[in-house]
Amino acid sequence: MVANIRDKAAIVGVANTAFSKDSGVSELSLAVQAIKGACDDAGIHPREIDGFATFTLDTNDEIEVARALGCGDLTFWGRSHYGGGAATGSLHQAVMAVATGMAECVAVFRALNGRSGHRYSQGVSGELLTADAIHWGWYTPYGLLTPASWTAMITQRWMHRTGVTKEAMFEVARCTREYAVSNPNAFFHGQPLDRDTYFNARMIADPLQLFDCCQESDGGSAIIVTTPQRARDLKQPVVTVKGVAQASAQGQEQMTSFYRDEISDVSEHRIAAGDCYEMSGLRPSDIDAAVIYDAFTPNVLLQLEAWDFCKFGEAGDFVLDGNLRPDGRLPTNTHGGQLSEAYIHGVNGLVEATRLVRGQSVNQPGKQVDHALVTSGVGIPTGGAILGKLD
Repeated sequence: MVANIRDKAAIVGVANTAFSKDSGVSELSLAVQAIKGACDDAGIHPREIDGFATFTLDTNDEIEVARALGCGDLTFWGRSHYGGGAATGSLHQAVMAVATGMAECVAVFRALNGRSGHRYSQGVSGELLTADAIHWGWYTPYGLLTPASWTAMITQRWMHRTGVTKEAMFEVARCTREYAVSNPNAFFHGQPLDRDTYFNARMIADPLQLFDCCQESDGGSAIIVTTPQRARDLKQPVVTVKGVAQASAQGQEQMTSFYRDEISDVSEHRIAAGDCYEMSGLRPSDIDAAVIYDAFTPNVLLQLEAWDFCKFGEAGDFVLDGNLRPDGRLPTNTHGGQLSEAYIHGVNGLVEATRLVRGQSVNQPGKQVDHALVTSGVGIPTGGAILGKLD
């Protein structure tokens, strides 16, 4: 039995900053720009914000953000761990705060200079001063230093088990890029990806080539969460959270999970999926579009199976049948994703999922989007959420 938070919190404002490889400003500036933009989108003043939710990896202190924005008193702040697993984790905290009355208006944000500052492809070799050194110590001596190397190992095993080929990974990369081509805010706006460019790109960690890997980006994204009652008085269509969940499965380890009998298992996503579907009263067939965490192309494939859009081993066929495309069964990453819009640790995905339900995506599918799924990272403690229109 899961907690019932269906329709007890609403997303009323969303915004992204400009995305670049060198923002020229501080991460505090990026956070403030994103949150102020989300407030403007909602039609509220920042002083109405009384709570914040973000990542443990975010460098911005909540009180400094509040001061720079002109907020008033705060009654809630919370942070989520595990990098890419924290986007819907931060939403989870905001929803709990609003649904329980601990706060009335919570800003969820992530801001980073992920290219010009700390580069996220640099891995962990210089950061072994935490308890994580216990598990890193088992595999860093063998060159497994970066998220790409960890994901590659899981992917090789999963491809062996399923027979899925690089053609499916290319389809994920190509389809996502096509959405970015039409998105003026995407880094790869106007730059399509062809087969030769994809397959001739340099190898990063076999089987992952360059365009199987997400970007390193400078930028910020934010959403504003409040009560449905307050949302009705604001200027945007009301988008409520139908279900939201976090999950860490038995034997979890950060992006390796070598304690498990099967290293390519992503059971934490299946747990989150079950909780979200039960909480929302919805099924996979009710989901009209998706924003699926795409730090790497195979991440999308594994999640399609875990969230029951296809059976185990069928994700390759599912995407090759065109189901992620604008006229497909499940238009996916319509903003261009982290592969082709920007890597803002998935919070730009929360922005896009909200816009899909509002009908405001730059690549709005032809069919009506009543429910949109948004997920977080693969291989780590993670989660997901289903957004929809207010019943």
